[in-house]
Amino acid sequence: MTELKAAEQRVAAALETHGLPGKVIVLEQLATTAQMAADAIGVEVGRIVKSLMFKGKESGKPYLLLVSGANRVHEKRAGRQIGEVLERSDADFVKEWTGFSIGGVSPFGHPAPLTTYLDQDLFKYDTVWAAAGDPRSVFEITAADLERTTGATKIDVT
Repeated sequence: MTELKAAEQRVAAALETHGLPGKVIVLEQLATTAQMAADAIGVEVGRIVKSLMFKGKESGKPYLLLVSGANRVHEKRAGRQIGEVLERSDADFVKEWTGFSIGGVSPFGHPAPLTTYLDQDLFKYDTVWAAAGDPRSVFEITAADLERTTGATKIDVT
C-alpha cells in the first residue's frame, strides 16, 4: 500500500474524526482536473467535487466552494447568493487558507474552519469524489455528509 503524504494524512484524520466511512485512495495517475479524476476513478465528471477558493472583493475573506465537476461557477450569481462580490484567488491564497496546493484541495483538513458553499447539483448523485490533499488522491462521500461535516450552505453555482 502507498504511504500517505502529510496532507493526505490530515484528510484521513478528518474523515475519521467525522466518523465518515470514506478512505483516502491513492490513484495510479495524477488527477489535477475534474476530468482526469473522473477518468481515473471511472465515474462521470459531475461526481467529482472541485474545491475552489474565492476571495471576497471587499473583505478579503476566503470562501470555499465545493462544485460539481460538470459545472462552472458563475461568479456574479454565486457572489450574490453569498452576499459579496467574489474574486478568483491565487495559489498562495489557496495554500494559506486550505493548507493544500491547487489540484489537491480537499473539503477537509484545513488549518482553520472555512466558510463553505456546496453546489446543489452534487445531490443528484448517490456518492461523489473529492480530492484528498494531493492531486494523486481522492475519497468518496455523500453530498449530505459533505454538507453536514463542512457546515456548507447549499447554493446554485451556475
